[in-house]
Amino acid sequence: MRVAIIGAGNVGGTLGTAWAQKAGHEIFFGVRNPTSDRTQAVVRRLDGRGRAGTPEQAAAFAQFIVLTTPWNAAEAAIRSMGDLNGKVILDATNPLAMGPDGLTLAIGHSTSAGEKVQGWAKGASVFKTLNTTGFGNMADPVFHGVGAAMFVAGDDAANKPKVVELVGALGFEVVDAGPLRNAHLLEAHAMLWIDLALNRGLGRDFAFALLRLNGSEGLLNFRRVHGFSRIANCANRVSRHGALAVSGSL
Repeated sequence: MRVAIIGAGNVGGTLGTAWAQKAGHEIFFGVRNPTSDRTQAVVRRLDGRGRAGTPEQAAAFAQFIVLTTPWNAAEAAIRSMGDLNGKVILDATNPLAMGPDGLTLAIGHSTSAGEKVQGWAKGASVFKTLNTTGFGNMADPVFHGVGAAMFVAGDDAANKPKVVELVGALGFEVVDAGPLRNAHLLEAHAMLWIDLALNRGLGRDFAFALLRLNGSEGLLNFRRVHGFSRIANCANRVSRHGALAVSGSL
């Protein structure tokens, strides 16, 4: 599969490397300065499966485009890609801004970053995903045999299974989070991860996992991972219908 990644920073570089190494996808990084030392160092990590160019060149290369820029650069990045008709955009941004108590969400009560991106990307299908954990976890999102949860919200039913497959190739337990209007829920969820990581002492080495009770047996069922009766460092209060728990390294 051909994948364009707009941005080659921590998130973009990690995703591109993981997709190339784990799934054999061809990666095209769209950046303002494709020949910079930092970008070329990322390309070299992909062992021949990566290249770099302008955002417009990257968008023309692939049907699937992953937006990994800072929020304040997202609109300009979208507009620099040219014709996006028929493209599928995975929006990994969060609308972060500095408030009186530190990082917070700039929007989220009446709209979302995902919906803003859809408005800018005329003719494209936008999915909100890959925004609710740190880039370090994207390289290997499996904790003690359990895939961290990653949500996908979008309106294009025909392309959603392909997006789920693409995200799942990284090792995540992918959860359909409904339509794109639910992007504001995922962005708030991301803000919780950021607050726990930066302000509550958890650090960046943790993720959220989806837990399910397996019928009357009471075993936790992680859909594809079976046989666990204990989960190290996965927490607490699992309801009869399932719950989100924090998963961390030992």
